[in-house]
Amino acid sequence: MTLESLIQTYGYAALFVGTVLEGETVLVLAGFAAHRGYLSLPWVMVTAFAGSLAGDQLWFFVGRLRGRSFLDKRPHWQVRARRVQAILDRYGHLVILAMRFFYGLRTVTPFAIGASGYSPLRYALWNVLGAGLWAFVLGGAGFLFGRAMEVLLEDVERYEGWLLLLLAAGGGILWVWHVLRRNGHAASLGDSKAGER
Repeated sequence: MTLESLIQTYGYAALFVGTVLEGETVLVLAGFAAHRGYLSLPWVMVTAFAGSLAGDQLWFFVGRLRGRSFLDKRPHWQVRARRVQAILDRYGHLVILAMRFFYGLRTVTPFAIGASGYSPLRYALWNVLGAGLWAFVLGGAGFLFGRAMEVLLEDVERYEGWLLLLLAAGGGILWVWHVLRRNGHAASLGDSKAGER
């Protein structure tokens, strides 16, 4: 199976799943694939919008229904949830518009907003706007990255596999760094609580 047929067969499904979870890297990759003609940019944006909206609505309702008990089992989320609450108190609905652009807060933000008792209808309306903006900006960024590479490299087809791999590796490294940082912070929280006893 060629790279082209692989992307054309599984691209939209992978994009949807990736954007339900976190999705920045997979959306930029899909935008790049759209520039190369493997996917359609409007459908990349629609798929990313749907995945992002679904994931964030899910976390909002988990926070609304399970808020405190869920946080008690995840000490590394507690600090971030307090931070999100402080930002929400200060900036209100603008947090919902911008949350997807802050790496590492994407999952905890809708959860913390749901746990805060924020109106589900108001959240859904701002979440639709935020998901649309995010899908447009990052999908477009991936597309423009493809265009820039085409200008820089005369024979971009020859390098497209490496460029996709480089983008994926960059996203993977960022994710691993975030997980290690989060786990280190959670361990330090656990140690400080043990010291208080």
